[in-house]
Amino acid sequence: MTNLLEMKGVSRRVSDSFSLGGIDLAVGAGEVVGLVGTNGAGKTTTLRAALGLLHTDSGSIRLFGQPFGPGCKAPVQREARSRVGVVLDACPFPRDHTVSQVVACVAPVYSNWDQATFDGLTARAGILPKTKVRDLSRGMGMKLQLAVALSHGAELLVLDEATAGLDPIARDEVLDQLRAFASAGDDGQGRGAAHGVLLSSHITSDLERIADRVVAIDAGRIAFDVPREDITDTAGIAHCASSRASEVLSCVDGARLLRREYGCDVLVPNRFEFAEAFPDVACDHASVDEYLHFFLKGETR
Repeated sequence: MTNLLEMKGVSRRVSDSFSLGGIDLAVGAGEVVGLVGTNGAGKTTTLRAALGLLHTDSGSIRLFGQPFGPGCKAPVQREARSRVGVVLDACPFPRDHTVSQVVACVAPVYSNWDQATFDGLTARAGILPKTKVRDLSRGMGMKLQLAVALSHGAELLVLDEATAGLDPIARDEVLDQLRAFASAGDDGQGRGAAHGVLLSSHITSDLERIADRVVAIDAGRIAFDVPREDITDTAGIAHCASSRASEVLSCVDGARLLRREYGCDVLVPNRFEFAEAFPDVACDHASVDEYLHFFLKGETR
């Protein structure tokens, strides 16, 4: 099945000190793709490029199999954007509007607006029609955005740090919604799902829970793009003395070294194979956060 979003070689000079450089990124049907990186790494700029909100210097962007970007004709852009639901880290609706007034502004934009779906989502979230946006908590404001995104027939959700600042219960509810959205229409074998999610987040534990793939951006370039289970289920972190770390680094393909005050930690791609080769070296499973840290700061042979 065609990717819902596909970026190939996308570059954009943003300033004298920062640019996107050859971004390759895809979101397939049925996928939740997590986007990680440090502050200023280019996550938001990448999302803006994907949504056609800034001109690119080179490369191509396709939404739902069709060329997309600021250079496309207005009707093409409108049709593609109507199939994308966007959730931001801060509620974008006017603070003096009630929820009903937000709907009155938003619903006419979408030909597939489903008021019954919106009413059901907001009712379950405890969001009342007469509540003003300024009176919503951060979590409620995010749930309002998500309710809007899920009420106009969107096929792709793009979220920029949308779960940051939410309490654990609210975050769990949102993550369940995102996973269910991506899986909608799946035949149980990973085929036939028409939805996808691209989620930028600093909360890597969220991605460990729902992501199918994790993509890291560093200084405007892709640092890695790997299946989530390759990180959390397979990779490991070996703890050893400096002398032993050099041996591990030279023997294990893809290993990365971080020097500590008390010794060395080595990221290994497969902790099970490592345990067979080095049974006397302790090796723990890796988290997304640790994996990212090794890729950004670790030494290679």
